[in-house]
Amino acid sequence: MCPPVPPQRNDCPQRGIAFYTDALGFELVEDTDRGDGSRWVVVRPRGAAGVGGLGNTGLLLARAKNEEQEASVGNQTGGRVGFFLHTEDFAGDHERMTAAGVKFLEEPRHEPYGSVAVFEDLYGNRWDLLQPAG
Repeated sequence: MCPPVPPQRNDCPQRGIAFYTDALGFELVEDTDRGDGSRWVVVRPRGAAGVGGLGNTGLLLARAKNEEQEASVGNQTGGRVGFFLHTEDFAGDHERMTAAGVKFLEEPRHEPYGSVAVFEDLYGNRWDLLQPAG
């Protein structure tokens, strides 16, 4: 069980794993105890296994080790969208993610390039949920 903490901190890997796998539908690729009190936790979008299943996309969920790193959690891109989650079912994924508690910062938009809505992950990083046009 994770203790209650400010949402910008990743001091409980289980909280991050649950958010990315349950709310965003990612898969857990690796969760290894490093023996020094830390864990190597990697998640990735389903279907992003890459060539031979080795994976070419992954997101490391790592605990900040000092105040400088702590200050950057959730702000690696300076408040801009820095990550894109592509989908083939925008409406279905938007509905599922909303029901799972994902915080969308805007209503869905339908642009010439596709359907898009900005959301925040558990740590405040901004993502586009995006279904390209065509």
